[in-house]
Amino acid sequence: MDAALVAIWVLRLLFLAMLYAFLYFVVRALVRDLRSAAREPTVELGRLVVVACPSGEPPPGSTFALDAITSLGRDVNNSIVLEDEFVSANHAALTYRGRAWYVEDLGSTNGTFVNGGQVDGLSPIAFGDEIQIGQIRLRLERARP
Repeated sequence: MDAALVAIWVLRLLFLAMLYAFLYFVVRALVRDLRSAAREPTVELGRLVVVACPSGEPPPGSTFALDAITSLGRDVNNSIVLEDEFVSANHAALTYRGRAWYVEDLGSTNGTFVNGGQVDGLSPIAFGDEIQIGQIRLRLERARP
């Protein structure tokens, strides 16, 4: 056998081994990501505490855990359903972007208020701020450890 032919076969085998190693690492990373995404999230981003509700539903003091995107309104498809006659079907949305919370009014009839001021478009909010939707006042708080 010629030395050049042996060198070509060794290069082919090395290339094939590197290709299989690359595919192995790609599949391993994908499986790891899929498993972590399938697990229930253990880290709570924040919570809303009911400060005042004239109708009594939800009762003051009750809390709602927040996801990265949380919708609020009267419709049952919202993340947080608020039974109040002044709340629109899809009233507002809370989003967690980067390291900050934002509230957005979704074209509601009566508006969304943060600390007494009406929200126009997307507005940043901080922990401790009060959000008023209809007659219901909610306070944004840090998640419990």
